[in-house]
Amino acid sequence: MVVSGSKEKWEIDPSELTFMKELGSGQFGVVRLGKWRALCKVAIKTINEGAMHEEDFIEEAKIMMRLCHPKLVQLYGVCTRQRPMCIVTEFMENGCLLNYLRQNGGTTGQPWLLSVCQDTCEAMQYLETHHFIHRDLAARNCLVSDKNVVKVCDFGMTRYVLDNQYTSSTGSKFPVKWSPPEVLHYNKYSSKSDVWSFGVLMW
Repeated sequence: MVVSGSKEKWEIDPSELTFMKELGSGQFGVVRLGKWRALCKVAIKTINEGAMHEEDFIEEAKIMMRLCHPKLVQLYGVCTRQRPMCIVTEFMENGCLLNYLRQNGGTTGQPWLLSVCQDTCEAMQYLETHHFIHRDLAARNCLVSDKNVVKVCDFGMTRYVLDNQYTSSTGSKFPVKWSPPEVLHYNKYSSKSDVWSFGVLMW
């Protein structure tokens, strides 16, 4: 199903959040382990001041509000009434798939690797069925739970399309290693672009 995206419904009181250790960082912000209402472990993503337009950050949150699938990282809420703004999601104990494979690649075994393919495929099928193009599917944007279930995350580049095609503006950044020829040459994305990225991920 696709969830209704009323921002007020998703707003979290910042006083309900406890910030703990840093899980990762990038040019746009930091992700920290935290607790919500002192009970639930969560991942809290904040943006660095001036690192990106607040509208883009809010757009990512709005997309997550519309998505609900067991193989997509679930949004719990947002904090947009203070700075820095936050996106609060479920916490995935084993971190990103890229690091997990680097640390455990020799011991995972074929059955689990096949389950990675299955989990990711289910997530991407859901996105395509509901007219979303992820545009940034990669091992770094898949997370692994404590039960080794893999879920797709990071919807900063995701777009909703009605005609199964999206053309990005000239000069837009994109993941070169994971992108098909039509993106490299013409900046054109479609569900087929995600299929290409899925193939690279599985390889």
